[in-house]
Amino acid sequence: MGSHRAPLIDSTPYMLAKGYAWLPDRRRRAAGGVVRARVLGQHAVGLCGPEAVRFFYDERHVRRHTAIPEPVRSTLFGNGSVHTLDGEAHRVRKAMFLSLLADPAGIAALVDRTTSAWDEAVASWADRPRVVLFDEASRIVTRGVCRWAGVPLDEADAAPMARDLVAMVDGFATPGPRHWRARWARGRREAGLAGLVEDVRGGAVTAQPGSALDVVARHRDADGEPLHPRVAAVELLNVVRPTVAVCWFVAFAAHALHLWPRHRARLREGGEEGAAYAEAFVQEVRRFYPFAPFIGGRAAADLTWRGEPIPAGALVLLDLYGQNHDAGLWTDPYAFAPQRFLDRPAGRDDLVPQGGGDPHTGHRCPGEGVAVALLQALVLRLARLDYDVPDQDLTISLRRVPARPRSGLVISGVRPPPRPPSAAGPDRSR
Repeated sequence: MGSHRAPLIDSTPYMLAKGYAWLPDRRRRAAGGVVRARVLGQHAVGLCGPEAVRFFYDERHVRRHTAIPEPVRSTLFGNGSVHTLDGEAHRVRKAMFLSLLADPAGIAALVDRTTSAWDEAVASWADRPRVVLFDEASRIVTRGVCRWAGVPLDEADAAPMARDLVAMVDGFATPGPRHWRARWARGRREAGLAGLVEDVRGGAVTAQPGSALDVVARHRDADGEPLHPRVAAVELLNVVRPTVAVCWFVAFAAHALHLWPRHRARLREGGEEGAAYAEAFVQEVRRFYPFAPFIGGRAAADLTWRGEPIPAGALVLLDLYGQNHDAGLWTDPYAFAPQRFLDRPAGRDDLVPQGGGDPHTGHRCPGEGVAVALLQALVLRLARLDYDVPDQDLTISLRRVPARPRSGLVISGVRPPPRPPSAAGPDRSR
């Protein structure tokens, strides 16, 4: 199959400059909505839509191996991670994550740990003149997920650990200081966790049976061999780091509650109706606000998509942000409307803030259910918390990847509830 001639001008500078808007803008101008570009010096094809999701996640079409650029491997995912595998190697490694992150009892335990950490933290907020919610949420979730994962964490190291985990996410898609902070953060934490895995295997440290630390330390790959300690550290971080990234959505949820306060009353209703609205609200936060702009893979063979040729080896980009704001899928897509998820639950391949496909057979994030359950529990607590929002810069730039409220969402005058909300139980049943 002959390949289309790729544009001579590399689009990477435009991609970095425009952020989330780059691929949707290109798709709107492209014939048939299929983008052809040169990215990082390589022929790239951009796709969008539920049918494109199914095409992208079919391993006969697209592979992730070799597709993830080195700057992303060395910051966000880690070298040797499950994200870089395909075929049987990927399935065996992915099964380890599913055993931890797709088990309802495990999810409930993680939510319990994290909401306990939230309640402990909120009790001190009334005495503070200002609280930066993004930063506080990152520390809270770090405490909760490390307790759940069996990763020892002294209170003095909670804030530095949270900063490093946030840095790994914050610096993956940009050159400059944020990127180098991410590299340094990953190096520090991989070294520490590799040593912890070796201590567990050598008997110097006892891991809680069934914890993430225990499961990762004991895991054997498709070749029957245990993970190299550094790779085990990478995968342990791939349990902890994406969970801490929920702090982005906590800040987005607070942003939505500030701009559209009518939703707070619905979230405070309690009972099944309150829980159902909380889930709809969380899904709308994940759809409406920018998180991952797109994901990429590599064409496994000469392919055809809607009559358009895709040469073997080309980068295939799936437009996540564009799909979550596609008027063909969502009525009034730039309006924040949780009700849409009460009227019609989203199809598996419609809502794709963290990718699409089947988490059991493909590359979809196995922790997506954790993120939804955890955010649902924290959103209910946030909605029941009384506080003021002082003047600040709440803009969210689509040029910054990953985007976040510029101020971090500052709150003051916090009036915590007298006790943890009794309706937290239903939130943990996912």
